[in-house]
Amino acid sequence: MSTNVYDILLERGFIEQTTHEQEIRELLGKEKVTFYIGFDATADSLTAGHFLTVMAMMHMQRAGHRPIALLGGGTTMIGDPSGKSDMRTIMTRETIQHNADCFYQQLSRFINFDNDNAIIANNADWLLELNYVEFLREVGVHFSVNKMLTADCYKQRMEKGLTFFEFNYMLMQSYDFLKLNQMYGCSLELGGNDQWSNILGGVDLIRRKEGKPAFGLTFKLLTTSEGIKMGKTMKGAVWLDPEKTSPYEFYQYWRNIEDVKVEECLGLLTFLPMDEVRRLGALEGSEINHAKEVLAYEITKIVHGEEEAMKAQEAARALFGGNMKTDDMPTTTYSAEQFNEGIDLITLLVDAKLAASRSDARRNITQGGVSVNDVKVTEFDRVFTPNDFNTDGALLVKKGKKAYHLIKIAE
Repeated sequence: MSTNVYDILLERGFIEQTTHEQEIRELLGKEKVTFYIGFDATADSLTAGHFLTVMAMMHMQRAGHRPIALLGGGTTMIGDPSGKSDMRTIMTRETIQHNADCFYQQLSRFINFDNDNAIIANNADWLLELNYVEFLREVGVHFSVNKMLTADCYKQRMEKGLTFFEFNYMLMQSYDFLKLNQMYGCSLELGGNDQWSNILGGVDLIRRKEGKPAFGLTFKLLTTSEGIKMGKTMKGAVWLDPEKTSPYEFYQYWRNIEDVKVEECLGLLTFLPMDEVRRLGALEGSEINHAKEVLAYEITKIVHGEEEAMKAQEAARALFGGNMKTDDMPTTTYSAEQFNEGIDLITLLVDAKLAASRSDARRNITQGGVSVNDVKVTEFDRVFTPNDFNTDGALLVKKGKKAYHLIKIAE
């Protein structure tokens, strides 16, 4: 291990908080460390928000360390209150298991699980058959309720009402770290900064119960300049599954991020050398668009492969260059019968998810923010028929400069 991965993560902007900074750095520099990151299986795909932690895992594995991807088959049944204003929807065991299987398939594209280079584990294996009284005697005695109530993840839920159901989450996540320590010699837990309180719980539990060193480290959360979590669009989350967010839409999300976030995302979400990251991040005016293209291409290449990244880039350049190339664009297809009477523009905008509601669509149209086939349309009751389609047999609906959608009729 030549360059210490701690220094790489620090320089690239990952590290937010650590339990024992100097000890963690020394440990990562001198031996192969088994570490873990938990993924609660709340959906059937990882999101752009998860991607930052996946990148950190890749850096760690490249430096010779051993990742454990812990799928939360057990903890997902409770729900982490961290950063949430409401209690998580209760899911069935079958749905959670299906989601966990999907996570494993996706993680396998980024992490090498062969020959014990990484471990996949599922906390359902030890949490779902726990004897509650034994658990309280073994784990609960090490937790102070007074101290737990000062944790940020609980404080923001106190006003609305924190259930005892969720209050157990910190104990369960801490127990996960203890089990992974006992089973695999795992000594380091990594996670987003919203996991800080839970990670501290696990570090403290291992040190008290096992008398062994244990460490925690948290990453920066990807947020907009207003502090809102990145990875959300009007359609919802930006997914890593190409069936849920197409490579084209994925590319466009990163191509359209705020100027002030370009350098940060290049550092966190690509493997470009930091000299290049700083050079691109320093570009100003219209030149920053080149940096955004590089960012979108590099992230899409890691997630979807080089071929899909090139296709997405070409399609985006063609669209904004006025030379419309319709392959891979977000598309809604109607049957010929649906277009018999024509379809009004408000319906097209709502169906394409370019507007959140009919009133939102009407407002955008009357304010001059909508164009069809590059012609601005300000009449909200305008109806389109097949006669309005361009020579490619499509309508290109744009909202503003960056949101667009292709409308087609099924052949």
